[in-house]
Amino acid sequence: MLDTLLPLLLLAALVLAVVGMVRRALLWRAGQASSVDLMGGLLSMPRRYLVDLHHIVGRDKKMSNTHVATAGGFVLSILLIMAVHLLGVHNQLLGWALLAATSVMFAGALFVAARRITPPSRLSKGVWMRLPKSLMAFAASFFIVTLPVAGVLPAQTGGWVLALVLTLGIMWGLGEMLFGMGWGGPMKHAFAGALHLAWHRRAERFGGGRSTGLKAIDLTASKLGVESASDFKWNQLLGFDACVQCGRCEAMCPAYAAGQPLNPKKLIQDMVVAFAGGTDEQYAGSPYPGIEVGSAKGGVHQPIVDGVLSAETLWSCTTCRACVEECPMMIEHVDAIVDMRRYLTLERGNTPNKGAEVLDNLIATDNPNGLNPGNRMNWAADQDLSLMSDVKEADVLFWVSDGAFDMRSQRILRSFVSVLKAAHVDFAVLGNEERDSGDVARRLGDEATFQTLAKRNIATLKQYRFKTIVTTDPHAFHCLKNEYPELDASVDYTVMHHTTFINQLVQQGKITLSAFKGGTVTYHDPCYLGRYNGEYDSPRELLSAMGIQLIEMERSGFRSRCCGGGGGAPITDIPGERRIADMRMADITETGAELVAVGCQQCTAMLEGVVEPRAEVKDIAELVADAISMPALTTPKGEAA
Repeated sequence: MLDTLLPLLLLAALVLAVVGMVRRALLWRAGQASSVDLMGGLLSMPRRYLVDLHHIVGRDKKMSNTHVATAGGFVLSILLIMAVHLLGVHNQLLGWALLAATSVMFAGALFVAARRITPPSRLSKGVWMRLPKSLMAFAASFFIVTLPVAGVLPAQTGGWVLALVLTLGIMWGLGEMLFGMGWGGPMKHAFAGALHLAWHRRAERFGGGRSTGLKAIDLTASKLGVESASDFKWNQLLGFDACVQCGRCEAMCPAYAAGQPLNPKKLIQDMVVAFAGGTDEQYAGSPYPGIEVGSAKGGVHQPIVDGVLSAETLWSCTTCRACVEECPMMIEHVDAIVDMRRYLTLERGNTPNKGAEVLDNLIATDNPNGLNPGNRMNWAADQDLSLMSDVKEADVLFWVSDGAFDMRSQRILRSFVSVLKAAHVDFAVLGNEERDSGDVARRLGDEATFQTLAKRNIATLKQYRFKTIVTTDPHAFHCLKNEYPELDASVDYTVMHHTTFINQLVQQGKITLSAFKGGTVTYHDPCYLGRYNGEYDSPRELLSAMGIQLIEMERSGFRSRCCGGGGGAPITDIPGERRIADMRMADITETGAELVAVGCQQCTAMLEGVVEPRAEVKDIAELVADAISMPALTTPKGEAA
């Protein structure tokens, strides 16, 4: 019975799977054109899946091994099943290989089932709860029907009763594994995920690379930003379909933890509703805080905001990239959020709270607070700094950023200047020629203002000669290093964060640091220095050079919790149950540290805004300035004091 029926079942499942996959691909193709290397991506997919993806999945060793067993066993099984049971290659060696593959798959499915008995809150339930059973049904059924092929049992063992049971098991397994891949079941992520890795919008992320700068948009286009799903790039829609609803992004999101109306996992699922149509009634994961599931309704050409989600969901994001860093499918949540913000800001003028005022200030005065741009150098009135307009050339260009207008940030700037002078660094500043980097404008969706500011800054930089740009502002650092080059291909300069630069000075012996005499210290990783630019070591090495033994927070390094100051979040100010900065200070308090070292003016402002009692907050430049040994401060013989 099975000898006749099994090939027909396999053939039917394959045909339906292909039809479903084509149907799914047509949904993705409703998006905008995006240039990808189709064949090169497909050829790169195995390495991206087995190496690049698994270095993220491998952060959870148990689930990484489970995934290798389950997914690897399935891929090998399906190939052998087609050979043995569809094409009729009844080779005993192939039979044993298929028994081994289904056994490995079944073992992996057992671990998946065990985890689903009491699943973490971040995992979606619903149809995902049936997946372990489907995996086991598939593996067990094909294991048994392959026993005669391997010579373990004689043919026709068990009679028609066993054949009927196995037929039902095979239909169940094939329905989930193959039919579900193209028609929207839990296994949809396997098909979409593989192609997402092949045709990823940021192929630079693979092979150990990094790609974090937002993509520029054509300001002459008929529509700016994303209004409906059809305005996304087609491979962005493909990426949304790759989500496995594991909730790692949800667990790391500071806005979600603060009770603001954002859950990155729910947002990605809403994007699927937006391009595939329907509602979110079948979603069985955590909702946006304060918003019930069931209200989202979408269609590929229907507006996303007030359709599948509210504008407040988009404005809650701090753009910290914690969700992107954790995603085992390498989905780009932040790109999608900013793309939708662009439409709200540029086409609708709907930037909440102080957003519109800040953008107007940037246009009128090139700084977010609308202060007189002629006062940009007031903080350095007694510093005797060289201006690039006078010297034309210097080894280092110190990019001051908008901390020049803030009294607390000015202390950081002055500390860094004292370090540069102590090391006898040849440096200069742009003075009033410097404009805002455009970071805030871009995160708020005002691409036009960002590009205007950026191009003016680039034109200014081209007038002078220097080896390195150094800044104490990770946000400006990121823009200058990762986002300006896309606007002007001739941009070619080294950009460094001040902690990296000072660390080099110490290693080169240009400054000597005395031992830190304060209390216990922890370090807060700024998002735009760490996750955006991969700089985790230099600040720690610098603190170690002062004899500081850090007490690391539980969430540090690439899992550092955002301070809440990025992405324009303090400007849009979407209410939640608690403040993100308060949660971060609670992380600091748990360490027992008396002082938290930071490397970002924005982080300093957010953490010092927490009500005392709390740990003291100091920028690393301030700690270094206090620790510089006096001999290094003397002026070399023959130089002017």
